[in-house]
Amino acid sequence: MDNRRKQIRYLAQAGVIGALYAVMTYVSSVMGLAYGEIQFRISEALTILPMFTPAAIPGLAIGCFIGNLGSPFGMVDVLCGTVATLLGSIFCRYVRQYRWLAPAGTVLANALIVGLEIAWFLPEGLSWAGFGAAALSVGIGEFVMCYGLGLSLAAFVEKTGLKQLLI
Repeated sequence: MDNRRKQIRYLAQAGVIGALYAVMTYVSSVMGLAYGEIQFRISEALTILPMFTPAAIPGLAIGCFIGNLGSPFGMVDVLCGTVATLLGSIFCRYVRQYRWLAPAGTVLANALIVGLEIAWFLPEGLSWAGFGAAALSVGIGEFVMCYGLGLSLAAFVEKTGLKQLLI
């Protein structure tokens, strides 16, 4: 495949992944699961995709940016969530050969960064207890989505041959 076709494929993959992430975040929002202390975003399952293509890294970051535009936390959530997703995606790509480790970066980055963000907005103000509770809550949701749905998605991609579309 020539260089121009590779660039087009990369942009197309990133765009599709970003669009899917944003739409799935808004679907999670309709169910009350996208923002706040309790988060079970369906879109987080997609954070496993950097295992298969580097195009997932900018795709997920842009998708998170767009998805978080609907957040009640405003631009703070857009920035914090996007950074957490970007860091988790880079980690996933870096350790892609270790399937069970790949989602850990996303879980940890979101627990810490988004947990701190949520604790900052608590009515009683930022505290270690508030941060710990928010980080734990976000981390549990991330763990369920990234390890439960994400690794299931990875297995599906490999089993069905969709992996060839992402390489």
